[in-house]
Amino acid sequence: MTDTGPATESRTTSPDTATPGTPGTSPVWYARPAAREWTCSPAPAEVRAFHATLPAYAPTPLTELPSLAAELGVGRVFVKDESARLGLPAFKALGASWAVDRVLAERTSDTPVELVTATDGNHGRAVARIARQLGQQAHVFVSQAVHPGAAASIEGEGAWVTRVAGDYDQAVREAAAAARAEDSVLVQDTAWEGYEEVPARIVEGYSTLFAEVDEQLAAAGVGGPDLVAVPVGVGSLAQAAVTHYRSRGTRGPALLAVEPTEAAPGLASLVRGESVTVAAGETVMAGLNCGTLSGLAWPVLRDGLDAAVAVPDAEALAAGRELGALGVSSGPCGAAALAGARAALTGAGARERRAELGLGAGATVVLLSTEGTAANPHGSV
Repeated sequence: MTDTGPATESRTTSPDTATPGTPGTSPVWYARPAAREWTCSPAPAEVRAFHATLPAYAPTPLTELPSLAAELGVGRVFVKDESARLGLPAFKALGASWAVDRVLAERTSDTPVELVTATDGNHGRAVARIARQLGQQAHVFVSQAVHPGAAASIEGEGAWVTRVAGDYDQAVREAAAAARAEDSVLVQDTAWEGYEEVPARIVEGYSTLFAEVDEQLAAAGVGGPDLVAVPVGVGSLAQAAVTHYRSRGTRGPALLAVEPTEAAPGLASLVRGESVTVAAGETVMAGLNCGTLSGLAWPVLRDGLDAAVAVPDAEALAAGRELGALGVSSGPCGAAALAGARAALTGAGARERRAELGLGAGATVVLLSTEGTAANPHGSV
């Protein structure tokens, strides 16, 4: 990876002083325009070929929504609809399937293996589904914030579910401890020192989503996006976005990270210039309710993200309802991308934020709607 040096421009609004969601005020915001000069290595080319071999694989829709383009003051808006990915209502199976395939391929024993993970919902269900399809067992740890309906969906895949009296970070710690048993493998989408190989595979798996976007935009007569809005939990999908767009050797699109105001470790870390843990509160964006970024994601996001913003639950829920009315099933986590784009491109201070993102009136915006309403029982609240 190549670092082109410190940012030449940046602007931050402190999470301690800003009031997101208040009419007439600027959102909690971070920007680093120099990020578009940073480069890195691409994901392995064989990931897309692997996914194409899966019986349930098909590219998910990229839906153009002209009414949103008019609202946001840009040329075109496309929503990547992940509400039906490999038979599940979220994108997570892309990463889990590739990681599990690599884990099993590298094992020297043919004995069954227990796949262990922690989840706020969608990742755990993806691991459970893949384990069932491959004749393996899954043990999934869920935090206390996980809706009973989401836990029941994981159990419905045949997984053993352990409910943790704590937050997502506590669930990860307990899953990691349980995975130390013989014939158990931790399949976690967050990394820390000493545990990096499997999370790296999960990030690689997400590269298929962006390869699809490239092909779908080309079919729509668009050379590429000018802005991509990515919901962020532990940061693995955002890491995949940065890897994809910063590995081309040309100046790519602006990349906007979107988090809940109640759980925004990415924004806090970018503002501080170092990875920090925040106390995650309650949020309907359950899949984004994380207090710590993945150790692998942090340096990539620090160097390759253009901007970050935090949005309140009410705005994510409203965005989900509006996307639904436009024909895109989107739970609060997925709809966070639209809420974040609105926070960035409209309202007080929008002219300055648009300038930092390098967006003109003819820009193409891609919103990653990472889950459908079926993935999150809060989606209809």
